[in-house]
Amino acid sequence: MYEKITRSISVSVRSFYLEDQSAPEDDRFVWAYRVNIENRGKETVQLMNRHWRITDKLGRLQEVKGPGVVGEQPVLKPGESFEYTSGCPLTTPSGIMAGSYEMSTGGGERFDIEIPAFSLDSPYDTATIN
Repeated sequence: MYEKITRSISVSVRSFYLEDQSAPEDDRFVWAYRVNIENRGKETVQLMNRHWRITDKLGRLQEVKGPGVVGEQPVLKPGESFEYTSGCPLTTPSGIMAGSYEMSTGGGERFDIEIPAFSLDSPYDTATIN
């Protein structure tokens, strides 16, 4: 599991390779990832937007931006958490994801929290040691 805490908000991520949705012979590799966002602070916050940076094994970068996550813009009171699962297809057998969420306080202040970088690994990747 990967975790990052920004401004008393914890973001933890775990990724899973989906063998049944992947087709390595067609250069299709698919992962699911589960994200847990926990408000450890003292003020209520709302997740407004997401920004993902997805890099495949060849270094190609794809960016994904948009409102909320999985169709929601969750409000988290102190001590509350929100968990969701999503997915990512790549044409290479490994990659890395990282990003940020734009949050808003009840008073309208906006700030970004970091999503920790996490690896997308499949059994079809050949490790290279330099």
